Amino acid sequence: MNAVALVPAAGRGRRLGAGMPKALVPVAGESLLLRAVRGLLASGCVQHVVVAAPDDGVTLVEDDLAPLGAADAVHVVAGGAERTDSVRIALEAALARVSGVTTVLVHDAARAFTPPSVVRTVVEAVQRGAPAVVPVLPVADTVKQVDVDGAVEHTVDRNALRAVQTPQGFTVTVLREAYEIDGDIATDDAGLVERVGHPVLAVPGHPHALKITTAFDLAIAERVLAPAASEEELT
Repeated sequence: MNAVALVPAAGRGRRLGAGMPKALVPVAGESLLLRAVRGLLASGCVQHVVVAAPDDGVTLVEDDLAPLGAADAVHVVAGGAERTDSVRIALEAALARVSGVTTVLVHDAARAFTPPSVVRTVVEAVQRGAPAVVPVLPVADTVKQVDVDGAVEHTVDRNALRAVQTPQGFTVTVLREAYEIDGDIATDDAGLVERVGHPVLAVPGHPHALKITTAFDLAIAERVLAPAASEEELT
């Protein structure tokens, strides 16, 4: 049940205000990236991980990941100007290094506390025949659609809405087809797949797969997610 995982980590993290690439921001002494890659490998179904780093930070990222002791399983490349560019570069690097790949995951380093069980669920769904798979959570908030002036047009039925997480999983063929579209920029890889007409399957996500984007999110990670992860490692 082996897969390869792509981790676009070339973002500068300006909203987090940490003065460093977001993926390298520490939580309880370990970077988001280190935690995210460890979780992928801990799933037992990810054969190789390719990280797309800032073009001037490849060595820095390699040093950050060194504690994993997984040099044969983790490869760092220089990413692109946009997230889409980084995924495209990482995909080609993964396929060049690992033969016979059929399943590819794309995972955000900012979702550093995604449980390995979610990774396995996504991979299993792809390998059962789904061309694209996303982990999701029900939307808890009431959602309003507004016009350009801020006036509420109507209340959206949240029962049919889901918040999407990562890793998102794909067959190699489907992801390559989606990324052959020149000029597309997206923060959601499944959205590119939808544009080329392939169905996307939703599977259960997990609250701990929170995307750490702001200082508030980082505080939650420090006080809640990191201690919970430590407890899981001890049990």
